[in-house]
Amino acid sequence: MSVTATPEAAPDDGPAPDAGPVQKPPLIKPAVRKRLVPYWLLLPGILWLLIFFAAPLIYQASTSVQTGSLEEGFKVTWHFQTYWDALTEYYPHFLRSVLYAATATVLCLLLGYPLAYLIAFRAGRWRNLVMILVIAPFFTSFLIRTLAWKTILADSGPVVGALNSLHLLDVTSYLGITEGQRVLATPLAVVCGLTYNFLPFMILPLYTSLERIDPRLHEAAGDLYARPITTFRRVTFPLSMPGVVAGTLLTFIPAAGDYINAELLGSTDQKMIGNVIQSQFLRVLDYPTAAALSFILMAAILTMVTVYIRKSGTEDLV
Repeated sequence: MSVTATPEAAPDDGPAPDAGPVQKPPLIKPAVRKRLVPYWLLLPGILWLLIFFAAPLIYQASTSVQTGSLEEGFKVTWHFQTYWDALTEYYPHFLRSVLYAATATVLCLLLGYPLAYLIAFRAGRWRNLVMILVIAPFFTSFLIRTLAWKTILADSGPVVGALNSLHLLDVTSYLGITEGQRVLATPLAVVCGLTYNFLPFMILPLYTSLERIDPRLHEAAGDLYARPITTFRRVTFPLSMPGVVAGTLLTFIPAAGDYINAELLGSTDQKMIGNVIQSQFLRVLDYPTAAALSFILMAAILTMVTVYIRKSGTEDLV
């Protein structure tokens, strides 16, 4: 007789363990989140520009087309005639600002390029010290530095005395940039102040551009029997053009809107457009005219800068 084995029942271990809550897919896929990282990093800068640049700019634009007075209040009446009236009345100040700023920019380039070249190629172990001396004026207030020039160019100071001894003031007076035997309250004093205050803005971009030039290019030019002046004209200067363009922009733009130097070193005949805007805002209290002048100055500078960059062959900067 055969015995059939029956399978034993599996022991009952109780209910099956809980597998846990079902995980939901992420709302933002990792690939999308990775693409959004740069925009999140840009967000603080964009908010800063919107709050402290775009919003004031829009407010100034609305102010420029308002009419009224401080007692009665200003209302937006879309009075665009303010722009034409401001331009026709104060165009000499615009021209003077452009002239002073352009002269100071050229002087900064003539003074700053040799110094930047010296720091980049000849300073050696003194490079850091010279760089510190270049940026040292920034540790002093802009106003204090300009006031110091009133002492330097004082009528009884050594500078005016030396110029008188060399009879150079007679020449500058003939050219119309000084008056008599004094330098203060003349165009020369204003241009000197602008040149001094904005010279570091020219030197630093020039040094950065020159420092990137491979010295082997100079050696190669020498191997091809190029003279130093030819090497500079055909190699060094073309390769430093980005620094020249950046330096001239960093110098010309703030110099054109400056009013401190003309206020402290000049007279009423040397007032720049920045002085007019400051006076319209704080003294005359003609806010629409001041806002219109600000927009005209901004538009003029943007136009000149765009044309300059394209003519200089550095369109990639815009």
